[in-house]
Amino acid sequence: MKIGLLQCDHVMPENRAEFGDYSDFFGNLFHKYAPEIVFDIFDVHKDGYPENPDQYSGFIGTGSSCSVREDAPWIKQFKRFVRDLYHNGNKFIGICFGHQMIAEALGGKCEKSDRDWGVGVKKVNIYQKKEWMNPEQDSYRLIVSHQDQISKPPENSEVLGGNEHCPLSMITVGSHFLGIQAHPEFTPPYSRRLMQSRIDRIGKKTVQEAEKTLQDRTDEAVVTQWMANFFRV
Repeated sequence: MKIGLLQCDHVMPENRAEFGDYSDFFGNLFHKYAPEIVFDIFDVHKDGYPENPDQYSGFIGTGSSCSVREDAPWIKQFKRFVRDLYHNGNKFIGICFGHQMIAEALGGKCEKSDRDWGVGVKKVNIYQKKEWMNPEQDSYRLIVSHQDQISKPPENSEVLGGNEHCPLSMITVGSHFLGIQAHPEFTPPYSRRLMQSRIDRIGKKTVQEAEKTLQDRTDEAVVTQWMANFFRV
């Protein structure tokens, strides 16, 4: 199954030699847990897009250090592309920045959270279960890294999961758009390095508390299978 990976940022150059880039994160994740999926990479941060979206079984939009609320030309173009995918019936899964862009592109709203940064491992409770959420679980734990979050979902949305810090952690819009605020592709070592590089913005205490959670069990295997199933249904 061929999926277009819409890469919305790059790992900082000083970390890339050790951890790779975002495309490597997703490639490694799906190779391990859903090897039937292969990616074509499109650097939308540099205006790279597929000529024919219908050639793909779907798309994944990655995270970014940018905010969907910024006025950068590439973000505006990405917003238009996501909107076009929705209206054309193409499948799309948004991760973090991509999740937030679903709201911004389709009439919802994303804002800087008044609940502080979301970092470390967070538990998300499942409110509604879908047929593609197999294996079935009542919750999942994943690494998060965000300051913005969706405050108003688009019309035709369902909230599938959330928690006290981020009530809209997982949403669908229609039957072909899925948004996940967390990062199933992140590893604990990379999350630790990223938090340390942002400690002046996040705050020392918040980072210290979040680092403790990186020892917790996470459910990237399950959530990756959900994503693969979502593209199949």
